Formats: sequence, structure tokens, C-alpha cells
Amino acid sequence: MDDTSRQTSTAHGPDHDHGTPPAAPYESPPDLPPSPVSLAEPPPASLRTTLRRAAFGVVAGAVLVTGAVVAVPDDDQDAAQPLPGPVSRAMSATAAGSPASLPDLTALIGDRQKWVGTHPSDARSWAVLGSAYVEWGRRASDAAYYTRAEQALKRSLNVQPGERGNEAAWVGLASLANARHDFVTAKKWGETVRARLPKQWAVYPELIDAYNGLGDYKSATKAVEKYAALRSGVPSLGLTAEMYRDRGWREDALATAQDAANRARTPAEKASCLSRLGELAWERGEPEEAVAQYGAALRTDPAHHASLAGRARALAALGRTDEAQRDYQAALKKSPRPAYLLELGELYESLGLDGDSADQYTKLRAALARGKARGVDESLLLGRFEAAHGDAAAAVELLRAAWDRGHHSAAVADALGWALHRSGDPDSALEYAEQAVDSGGQNASYAYHLGMVQRALRDFGPARRHLEEALRTNPQFSPLDAPRAQEALDTLGLPPAGGPQDMRPAAPPAPEPSREPSPARDPEPAPVAPEDPAGEAAQAPGEAPAAAAGPPGRQAKPGTPKAAATPVEPSPRQSPAGR
Repeated sequence: MDDTSRQTSTAHGPDHDHGTPPAAPYESPPDLPPSPVSLAEPPPASLRTTLRRAAFGVVAGAVLVTGAVVAVPDDDQDAAQPLPGPVSRAMSATAAGSPASLPDLTALIGDRQKWVGTHPSDARSWAVLGSAYVEWGRRASDAAYYTRAEQALKRSLNVQPGERGNEAAWVGLASLANARHDFVTAKKWGETVRARLPKQWAVYPELIDAYNGLGDYKSATKAVEKYAALRSGVPSLGLTAEMYRDRGWREDALATAQDAANRARTPAEKASCLSRLGELAWERGEPEEAVAQYGAALRTDPAHHASLAGRARALAALGRTDEAQRDYQAALKKSPRPAYLLELGELYESLGLDGDSADQYTKLRAALARGKARGVDESLLLGRFEAAHGDAAAAVELLRAAWDRGHHSAAVADALGWALHRSGDPDSALEYAEQAVDSGGQNASYAYHLGMVQRALRDFGPARRHLEEALRTNPQFSPLDAPRAQEALDTLGLPPAGGPQDMRPAAPPAPEPSREPSPARDPEPAPVAPEDPAGEAAQAPGEAPAAAAGPPGRQAKPGTPKAAATPVEPSPRQSPAGR
């Protein structure tokens, strides 16, 4: 959940539910009351209300500084503190920058809804409610909550503008823009808050998401470092691990993610860390380890939908497709995320279940259309789908528009390059595919796409290297594309004996014939060349002559890390582990 909720205080709607059992894990939050959502200007605040707001500002500032809601004990120093209820647990979790459990998040939403229903001039509670709606919309994959979040956050700003100390609503708007994949707007709100409050650590996770979505990895790295300096702990360790992963520093990413998991305390926080470990294991081609980590996350928090989908992905790689289908269906029942629909559809297609895959693709289109109608930019996922299963030209148009909006991430570069290739323009695709591989860490899918583009350009040496890299990184990176990568590699065969011709030393020039006549000699028999057992087989099947290593003006890049026969680990100068 967004960190702005840490500015909530028990002075506003105290948590009286210490003995109330938590809500069901998948229960939807109650609807927003119709009357308080009006965006009309509120009536002028009375003096009493003004004084109350001022007092709350002091309390909220103290909460922000300490990062937790501190209860003051009664005179009996030996009395045990009451167990916190779900609302207090949610506020305490978000005060630490950690995720709240779904039951606690549900309780917090219900509590804030009731409070603003009777206190419509409470700007900070409106901001908390709006941020909670964003988080619920993300987890449930229900963009309708983004509309509710926008209403609540605008109401908060109508009551108290951001310039007058309501930066929490601005952070909420940055979170909402990230959830809608509007990274330009998220960057604007985040940088506005940072300019006014550079030590407000709650804004840095939103800035990191925005910079990554725009492909500004340098700024994202600086934001991660600043966040870790301002707020050390499990959340900053998690973001640091993801930064290392994006750089391709796998060992550092694993060590940092494991450190975060070891330090996690609450079930929701622990499940998030274990799920990250599962994702890292999957990306490095260890599906058994991924299944174990995702399973541990689900035992810790059964409501962690992302771990269900992640375990399904790893089970499919192990050939346990019945179990994979079960997990995908369970994840979609609770969180119908379009990415899960696409993955399940491709699993069905790989199994020859064409009817089931077509049904999933129909559901995917409907889900993307619903998200778009509610302000979510679904260009990336829709472009990926159209390039692989639909209209590649339409995918190019969608992804070019996203690129022109400033979305220059490795993911968009990869999708645009693949769409251009699929539409019959591998020359234009090459630049984007290379950028994705160069900036996207060690991603098997990106390497596969680049290898196929180079193969289409008859750049056989680099194509072979990148296809090998994809299968070495994660041999089962996709139920559809991993077999295609192996098939393409098999058709390329082995590289020519002696290496590419254009990298061999040139033959010395033949000596000029002497002008003076030489004495007559009996002709000697010409030497017989030794028989080459390999014969023509040294040339790769289907390989063009060595002179056709690439189109005119294009040459392979010798000596780059992508040409290595084994994965290139970061050197001590590159990796934090060596510093």
C-alpha cells in the first residue's frame, strides 16, 4: 500500500476493533458512500475544525518521523498493551513502508469510509482512503478502484491543497498514476513532492516506479540509494534487490533479497520477500527453487496472488502442467490480472488446447478494454499480445505511441522490436531489440527476440549467441518461445570451423613473378591436398557464405559480453559485492 497512509493517526477514527476477527482474505471493501465523494468545494471550516486539523498535523508529523504509531501506556506500567486490530495493523505496516495484509487493508478502507462519511473535511483521511483504494485496485486487478481513488484524492486536495501541507495527496496521485502506467504523470507528482520535502521517504518508491517505467534507470538508481539512506529496512532492501536484478547483478540481487526475507516480520511482508526470491529463481532458470519459494510465500500468506501465478509459471516449466493450470485458475479467480490471462492462454496453446487458449485470449481482450476505459494505459501488454497472437501492425502502432510518450523502458523496447520484426521489418526492429538486451538485465525473452531478429537479417553468428544465451539463462522461459528458440538454434547448426571468415587474418599477398628466365627444370608433380574428413559439413546447415555475416554496413560486435559462451557475472568493479 502507498506509504502516505503512515500519516494517519488514531486521533482520527480510533481503532476499537481489537477483538474483532479480521475480514475474509478476499472480501471486497465496502462501496464508497455516495455523498462524501462530491468534488464540490467544502464549506468553510469552523475555528474548532481548524484547530483540530492543526493538532492532527502535529501528530501526523510525529508519526511520519517515527515511522510508527506509538501508544502511550496508562498509569499501570505493568499492564499489557492490547493487541492491535486490523486497522492499527494496516497503519503500522504502511508506517514502516511495508505491505498490509488484504484483511487489514479491507478493514482500513471500511474504517476510513465511515470516518469521512461523518468528517468530510478531513483531508488526510481522504488521502489515506484514496491511497488504500489504489493498493486494493492493484492487488485485485480492478481498475474501478482507481476511479474511486482519484475521487478521494481530489477531495483531499479540495479540502487542503498540497501547497498547504497536503503532500500526502500528491504522493497518492503519483501512486495512482503508476498503477495506471502513466509514468510521466507519476514522475511529475513525485518530483513535486521531492522538491518541497527532499527527506520525505514515502515518495521515493513512487519515483522509482516512474523512472523505471520511463527507462530512466540512472535516476531510478539514485532514487533507490536515497530511499535506502533515508529509510533502511526490509522495504529498501527489496527495492535494492530489484535494482541489482535489473542491472544483471544476480548474485547481489539474491543476497540482498535473502537478507530482506530474513529480516521480514509480518506475514504480508514475509510473503512479499519470499515471492521475490521465487521470481529471481525463475529468472535464472531454477524452477524447482522457484516452486519452493512461492510455496513458502503462500504458506505464509495464502492471499498472495502473485505467488500463485509465479508458482504456476514454474510448475509449467517442470512439465507439471495440470498443477500449473490449477494455480493459474486460482490466481485469476482472486485477481484477474491480464498478464495471468495471457500466460495461461499461452500454456493452453503449447498443450494444443486451442479452444481453451482462444477463450483466454478473448477474456484478455475484454480485461484490457475495461482497464483502458478506466484510464489504465495497457499499450505494453496489448502490444505484446497483438505481436505474438494478433495484428503485428496494430502492435507497432500501439507501442510506437507509447515510445513517443516517453516510455523508453527495456520492456517497451523489447515489445516494439518484436512487433516490428513480426510485421516484416527486422531492420527497424534491431535497434530496439539491442536496446532491450543492453538495458534489461539478463532476460531470456529479450535475448530470444534479439536472436530471432538477427537470424532474419542473416547475422548468423550473433543470432546463434543470443539464442544460446536465452536458453542458457532460462531453458523454459516460455512454453511457446523456448521450443522455438531451440528449433531456431538447431537450424543454425554449429559455427564455421575456425570462426567467422571476416575475423581470420588476411592471407599474405603472393610474391611478384621474377622477370629473369629461370633455368629449365623437369616439372614436379603437384602435391596432393590432404583429404578433409569434414568436407562441406564445416559450414552450418542453411548458413550463407561467410561474406554474408550481415547486411551491408552492419557488422557483428566482437568482444561484447553477449558473445560470451557462459553468463558474464559482474566484475568486482561493477558489482557492489566487490566494493
